[in-house]
Amino acid sequence: MTPEHKTIYFKEYAPSPYTITDCTLEFIIEEASTRVDSVMEIVRQNPDARELRLDGEMLDLELLWVDDVLYDETMFRRDEKFLYLPMDCDRARVRIINRIYPDQNTELEGLYRSGGIWCTQNEPEGFRKITYFIDRPDVMTRFTTKIIADREKCPVILGNGNLRGTAVLDNGKHLALWEDPFPKPSYLFALVAGDLGSITDTFTTMSGKKVDLAIYCDRGNEAKCFHAMRSLKKSMEWDEVTYGREYDLEVYNIVAVDSFNMGAMENKGLNIFNSHYVLADEESATDTDFLGIESVIAHEYFHNWTGNRITCRNWFELTLKEGLTVFRDQCFSADMNSARTQRIDDVRALRERQFVEDAGPTAHPIKPDHYIEINNFYTATVYEKGAEVIRMLHTVLGEEKFRHAMDRYFATFDGQAVGTEEFLWAMQSESPVDLSQFKRWYSQERTPTLAVSASYEGETKRLKMRIEQKIPKNTRNEEQLPYAMPLKIAFLREDGTEYRIKTSDATLLHGEVLWIEKGVSEIVFDGIDALPRLSLNRNFSAPVMVECDGIDYPFLMARESDGFVRYEAAHRFGIETIEAMMRGETVDERFIESYGEMVRDETIDPMFKAQLLELPSITTLMQRQERIDVYAIVDAQETLKRALASRYAALLRTQIGGLFDPSCSAVDGASMGKRALKNRLLGLLMSLQEEENALLCVRHYEESASMTERLGALELLENYAPEHATAALEHFYRRYRDQTLVMNKYFAVRASSRREGTLERVQSLLADPAFDIKVPNLVRALIGSFARNPVAFYHRSGEGYRFVAGKILELDAINPQIASGLAGAFKNYARLSSGDQMLMGRELERIKSHPDLSDNVYEIVSKILGAV
Repeated sequence: MTPEHKTIYFKEYAPSPYTITDCTLEFIIEEASTRVDSVMEIVRQNPDARELRLDGEMLDLELLWVDDVLYDETMFRRDEKFLYLPMDCDRARVRIINRIYPDQNTELEGLYRSGGIWCTQNEPEGFRKITYFIDRPDVMTRFTTKIIADREKCPVILGNGNLRGTAVLDNGKHLALWEDPFPKPSYLFALVAGDLGSITDTFTTMSGKKVDLAIYCDRGNEAKCFHAMRSLKKSMEWDEVTYGREYDLEVYNIVAVDSFNMGAMENKGLNIFNSHYVLADEESATDTDFLGIESVIAHEYFHNWTGNRITCRNWFELTLKEGLTVFRDQCFSADMNSARTQRIDDVRALRERQFVEDAGPTAHPIKPDHYIEINNFYTATVYEKGAEVIRMLHTVLGEEKFRHAMDRYFATFDGQAVGTEEFLWAMQSESPVDLSQFKRWYSQERTPTLAVSASYEGETKRLKMRIEQKIPKNTRNEEQLPYAMPLKIAFLREDGTEYRIKTSDATLLHGEVLWIEKGVSEIVFDGIDALPRLSLNRNFSAPVMVECDGIDYPFLMARESDGFVRYEAAHRFGIETIEAMMRGETVDERFIESYGEMVRDETIDPMFKAQLLELPSITTLMQRQERIDVYAIVDAQETLKRALASRYAALLRTQIGGLFDPSCSAVDGASMGKRALKNRLLGLLMSLQEEENALLCVRHYEESASMTERLGALELLENYAPEHATAALEHFYRRYRDQTLVMNKYFAVRASSRREGTLERVQSLLADPAFDIKVPNLVRALIGSFARNPVAFYHRSGEGYRFVAGKILELDAINPQIASGLAGAFKNYARLSSGDQMLMGRELERIKSHPDLSDNVYEIVSKILGAV
């Protein structure tokens, strides 16, 4: 029987007719099952309500009382998703005892077991798989939780809030009582029980209160938690200094688990993390891992105020907490490291993930108006584009007024579930411009383009600029309206200095930011005494694409002071060079020369130089093609690499030698920058596929103390020197086969290979003892990396499509959330050639027609097929 896939619409949202003010829970954790005893204080909010509906899935109901009256099955009704109780009163106490089976929970939502650890994941709708409840974010409840478990198997038992007591019981068990004084939605409930190691520390808040900190992990991994602890303490201090937000509980606990669908979860006082974002040491983690841990630790901590104390009213408002908190963690990372390189990394990630999403069949606004499965909307659009919308508000208001607006938001809505309208109300209170039109960023989808042209009049010393907003139609083929946005610009003299911007034709914010509202803006700038170079969308002030024929790429690559625009000039020049080569033109000598100037320039910070020297990715170039041709892209890209490497081979070898410090594995900014630049230059050199360079790469693999350099060399050997890669891969496997997090890297290297035969090698690795299809990190590393590998996935045989489709169906029966994530690999279906489209379409239809297909996968696949 084909399941029904129901669409849920924002317009149908209504407040819950009942709420739950308090809930007392008792968990008795046993080997085969867990008994849950829940006592809920129910309050009627809608006087016309007569029936209480509680969410509940996969629960064995044992007993039910209402106001101490034991109910039999004739006194209520229930189905697979809900329990219905007659309730014509303003207050009631409902007690429910049910049983759940964590070992059988492969979806990893609700209470499940990861190795020997019992843990929870309840966002967005997992709590209904623990016990019956009004499981929605606008029902905010004070929870008290008693957890009873075996002392030997579960010496550690953790819950939300503050620890209020422990006791040893007579039957080999013990208990802990946790109380969270702050009302919260059920998605923030958390529980952990198991035999865990830990590290501890303390933090003293700005008011002098001492907070006990702990990070829990599998025993033996304690030494890998110290970077996470340092990151946590830096986050707590930063939020006090930057936003005046102090932590509000007596304890802050973090638990790292291997099996986790997401990156981490901000449960009040008890964060549960994917171990990838906690565990790191210099032997096993890359520089990217260290930076990622710092960022994600901060993100989850910042949620305490932007997500927990103030949460979203419904799941359509998800960007309220996620977009804002991503912006906050990006600013934190910029302050901890380099603001310039952090901004470029943020933009690169947005373009690689969100721009692709926005251009495809699964495009949606940051505040979607409908969904089938809410898990499908934990997306780059809601998170990263949502963060860019917040950043635009920060640009418009400026640092001081943005802080004032945030203070008003916290003061007004603390303890409430609200929507984006409330947040924008706070922003408008400090904004120098009307934000009514700006709200379209929340309701419209796809990425707008600004078409910019300029003409200069020497006699009047005026520059005339025309800015046209090109707004794509949405996924329903409907017209969309112009946006309001800040556009930061500069006009540069020959020596790179800036003209003062003077105009009476547009609102100018903070002296250099244009406020753009019209579909077409024509603006005259005065006081410019010579033809200037244009610097547009500085610091990526708006999440748009910019088209302008008057950009002097070599000049900006050499003299621009804005880090993003300098990077953008190199990036766009690279794109245009590769696309010209794909049309049959020769390599642009101007690009070769400009690239060489950047290589030779020793005044550029190494990390920034590594970013400047990065050539456009296959994904970036695919976005620009009407009909995708991966082979043409790769051929042109590799040809350009060889041209650059041939021209500058001696210089590259010299610089690589100067940058390589095999004994250094420090994770300070200078050391990370040198490694990033060295790996970039070595990648160019390896494209020549010469033995001398291959032996140099082997040496870097064998001698480096840093995982960043070892892994970088391994990837290059796999792609350019397979005759040397075999021994290195075997060595890497032997060395790390018992370390799951490092084996994720191994599987990713194998699955990301551009060499022929990658699919066959990936298929054989499915049977490797280190691989487990029930562990999301391993699935993402092996199958996910293959699906993101354009050369292997888009192979002309169509076997890549067939392989991934088969794995989606297999995973859908185990973990639909992970399966739907893989389904996004097919998003370019509508832009393939007719032959490739036929091959991919066959697999998409096979998925869609599969019996008992989850809502998660159905929603993604049906949108992809519907785009043709």
